[in-house]
Amino acid sequence: MSTATPRDPVRDWARSGVAWLTGHPDGPPVIPPGVAATRASELTDLIATATAGAVRLDGAQLLAERAAFTGHRRSGASSAGGACRLLPTADGWAAVSIARPDDPALYGALIGSDDLGNDPWRAVGQWLRDHLGTELDERAELLGVAAGSVGVRDTPVVDVTGRRPRSVAGLLVVDFSALWAGPLCAHLLGLAGASVIKVETPTRPDGARRGNADFYRLLHGGHRSVVLDPDVDDDRAALYRLASAADIVIEASRPRALRGFGLDAEEFVRSGTTWLSITACGRASNRIGFGDDVAASAGLIAHDERGPVFVGDAIADPLTGLTAAALAMSSGDDDALHDISMSGVVAATLTGHHDAGVCGASGSWFVDTADGPVPIARPRRREPVGQAPSSGADTDAVLHDLGIRDE
Repeated sequence: MSTATPRDPVRDWARSGVAWLTGHPDGPPVIPPGVAATRASELTDLIATATAGAVRLDGAQLLAERAAFTGHRRSGASSAGGACRLLPTADGWAAVSIARPDDPALYGALIGSDDLGNDPWRAVGQWLRDHLGTELDERAELLGVAAGSVGVRDTPVVDVTGRRPRSVAGLLVVDFSALWAGPLCAHLLGLAGASVIKVETPTRPDGARRGNADFYRLLHGGHRSVVLDPDVDDDRAALYRLASAADIVIEASRPRALRGFGLDAEEFVRSGTTWLSITACGRASNRIGFGDDVAASAGLIAHDERGPVFVGDAIADPLTGLTAAALAMSSGDDDALHDISMSGVVAATLTGHHDAGVCGASGSWFVDTADGPVPIARPRRREPVGQAPSSGADTDAVLHDLGIRDE
């Protein structure tokens, strides 16, 4: 019989760095609901088992790691990164991201206005107060904006229990994803001994390249970079052959987008490829989303005396990346096409609310647990190892090595 000490979700939240990022900037940290920090630690335990102890990480601390690089702080009803806000609707709350250059125009179409002025948040906020969350959901999916009403979604459940660990050492991973969730998965597979090739297109490089350079290096150090243009026949054929050569494919696009590139997940899975498909709400949905709005709209928000606040920094991203890596490092009786809904990953952790009191003063906060007060930790970082390649630096060498293109 196991003698392992049961995990305490409150303690896990406190040591993760996520609680430090949750709450208002002029108030105390807030302990979030649910068990996401505990789940993250369980996932890194599975990874340690699959790698025979070679990769031992603290999953709870990975959830807040980016903020240790960027210096992000808790910001209440604004996300730590500033691109997402919690706004009231006629019947509740919504999480709205305005992060991309074309988002103001898209939100103008959503609310039926040709001019949002210099402050799109004001116009969107006014519209939301007069409309139901369901109307926002329908319009956001139709227009492809990252927004949604707050509430648990009916999305695919991702379950890693009951699966058998497998080694990925020596396997070829082709990573079509960007930002945080997919690249974190690729990073973990690389630590476990897989060879990782990152694929971008000329018109859509990974937006994370414009972010914190050290954090990007952490996730991509030691990988190779390929740039191919799906609008060019030779490159389109190379994309297909590259995916065919992969043991594991990571992607974070809606299925119709990849099919437009000539890549059909089901076809590759039939040939034995493990396919990790990361989407906001599952492959059957056209909804898009980023880590902050997906987590909040899935129901993972905290509250203080002033109202709802974001939990951590884009927490759906690292939680999903950990889940995807654990799936890749295991095998089961299901097929190898993994429909990984970020919303579903988050919703599965919402199993309870914690009435945990936070005490202390600025810079030194504690939370009460059954075993006494526990300090609330700041986000912590690992140091990057190796160099992240510039975009396309390895295109010719990779294609030549795989026999896809002559020198």
